[in-house]
Amino acid sequence: MPQSPIELKGSSFTLSVIHLYSEEPKLIKKALQDKVSQAPDFFKNAPVVINIAELTAQADLYSIHKSVVSAGLRIVGVSGCTDPLLRQKANEAGLPILSEGKSQKPVEIQTEASVAAVQNEPVYRKTRIINTPVRSGQRIYAPNSDLIVTSNVSAGAELLADGNIHIYGVMRGRALAGASGDIESQIYCTHLQAELVSIAGEYWLSDQIPAEFLAKAAKLRLVDNKLNIEYLN
Repeated sequence: MPQSPIELKGSSFTLSVIHLYSEEPKLIKKALQDKVSQAPDFFKNAPVVINIAELTAQADLYSIHKSVVSAGLRIVGVSGCTDPLLRQKANEAGLPILSEGKSQKPVEIQTEASVAAVQNEPVYRKTRIINTPVRSGQRIYAPNSDLIVTSNVSAGAELLADGNIHIYGVMRGRALAGASGDIESQIYCTHLQAELVSIAGEYWLSDQIPAEFLAKAAKLRLVDNKLNIEYLN
């Protein structure tokens, strides 16, 4: 028999969830446009889930859907949908209904099979070190390793690493550590003025970084799956 042209496989993806606290499409669109404008390369055509737990059954999900899409995002589903009428409206708007779950690090039991699987995992490479300034528009990625930048990072530049990120200059661009989902990755910065910081998909835009840490030496990590920031001593 000929091989099937498709194959279904299970997988997991990191998605941003937009929690809606207004039912007014124009207000939602304006708020999203403001967010997208802060990091357009990060948010352009980004897949998102909208949480509608705070909306009433009178909400116009069709118009809300159009507002989110017109802001440059792509809705892949809705969550927090418990009202039967809202569920019906979501279906009519062509929006899949999803359930949110908290990512937890699984407990591993060492067996011969699991040991063999670990041996086949990608080996982390040598730390990537950048000794020159990172200019606006540049994108530097350190796959399966940490990334160290010893100079300044301009606004509009992007640093990505599957491991940790260290910046020993002024950080004005975007830093995304744990890009492959490693929740133990961290970001270290001696002068934090970033447009965006992210660890394993959890991110803050510039206006979400606590003001007392701006232009200071700081360390970011995940605590209970949420971003946490501390002074870097």
